[in-house]
Amino acid sequence: MKNVTIYSTPSCHFCHMAKDFFKENNVAYTEYDVAADKEKRSELIDKSGQMGVPVIIIGDDLVVGFNKPKIAELLGIAS
Repeated sequence: MKNVTIYSTPSCHFCHMAKDFFKENNVAYTEYDVAADKEKRSELIDKSGQMGVPVIIIGDDLVVGFNKPKIAELLGIAS
């Protein structure tokens, strides 16, 4: 299984959808709350070039937003 990281905020609807998708498919992930963690917010901007969330990193691939088909493809999950 690839390493999965999600940069999110507590009030982000699409972040919640992504995390629910991971849970439904038994995908372990690391979550960073960029609303509370300034260091991770800077890391998010450096990696993605923007401040929008969610930003999801799967292995070496970066997905901006909750692009369910792309995330499923990168994880090898039938959507």
